[in-house]
Amino acid sequence: MKILTVLTYYRPHTSGLTIYAERLARAFAKRGHEVTVMTTQYEKSLPREETMDGVRIIRVPVAARVSKGVLAPTFGWVATKLVARHDVVQLHLPQFDAPGVALRARLFGKPAVLTYHCDLDLPSGFFNRIVNAVVNFQNNMAGILSNHIVTYTQDYADNSPYLTRYASKLTPILPPVELPLPTAGMIEAFASAHETATRRPVIGMATRFASEKGVEILLEALPKVLEKYPHAQVLFAGQYQNVMGEQAYFERLRPIIQKYEASGNWKFIGLLDPVQMAAYYPNLDALVVPSLNSTEAFGLVQIEAMMNGVPCIASALPGVRRPVQMHNMGEVVPISDSSALAEALLKVLANRENYQCDASELTRIYDPDSVAAEYEKLFAKLSGAR
Repeated sequence: MKILTVLTYYRPHTSGLTIYAERLARAFAKRGHEVTVMTTQYEKSLPREETMDGVRIIRVPVAARVSKGVLAPTFGWVATKLVARHDVVQLHLPQFDAPGVALRARLFGKPAVLTYHCDLDLPSGFFNRIVNAVVNFQNNMAGILSNHIVTYTQDYADNSPYLTRYASKLTPILPPVELPLPTAGMIEAFASAHETATRRPVIGMATRFASEKGVEILLEALPKVLEKYPHAQVLFAGQYQNVMGEQAYFERLRPIIQKYEASGNWKFIGLLDPVQMAAYYPNLDALVVPSLNSTEAFGLVQIEAMMNGVPCIASALPGVRRPVQMHNMGEVVPISDSSALAEALLKVLANRENYQCDASELTRIYDPDSVAAEYEKLFAKLSGAR
């Protein structure tokens, strides 16, 4: 089968959406499909075309940026040629160009499946309200034109204003999650580099530094945690500098963070590759996901942490709360409640032995190959119906 995957950002850009798309594309290729990813050349240094892990990547030049999105004038022309050459089109939303690609799939008689990652909820402001309205309109047009929609969980679908409109053509499929095995001595080397043997307990946060991620909730919870654990350390893994659209947010929180950096209670360790992440998780005592709004729909890092026996504390957002609820590996706290987050952290840190799961079962459930097989069934059903 020739599968065309379309999304605005792809690797090396790092987000839950791009990681999901990359894992799924690689799994399709390993299962013998011809996979093409159409995306944007959001950095001029990126090649216009390359092949990675058996997946052909085509990047369309960008003329301008708008908020967190891009404008690529030739996107439609390239999409027309690629849709015509493929058997099925898979789109990742939110995406401004999705309705045009879905329409082309209709015209060429190719099934179009949307993978809906999250609702868009940009920070307040007149310009962002316009962007929100435009993207929501585009997403709805894509929803109308597509043949089917996939999202992570029924919990998120039931609470998403967007997804509830399309309940008749919706299928929940759990996301692909995988981690490589760390090389010999890498966990110990990570511990030595970041002093995790002496700075205990270690609290992890693995994400981009973005306003919807709730970094300030963890910062507000820290004083209560430090009362009991004065040597506790937060290891923040992920991009924290020059995050698109988040500079003002970072500057607002930087004075507080610098205070904790000076005392050794907070450390930025930057973007980690998959092997480094596999060494990161075993050095944690807990992982926090204090996300604030529906731009977070699951939190793949929770499953990665649980695969390493690390309990998670997640906010009670639809979808985000499901990993803890499904696998009994942590605590769920009210959204934007720093006091509850502190109490949950203290509870988890004092009772680590109460949070156990079968890592091999998690690996089986979230295996990218199994997820790709579920998509294959959907593609075959849609192709047969057409």
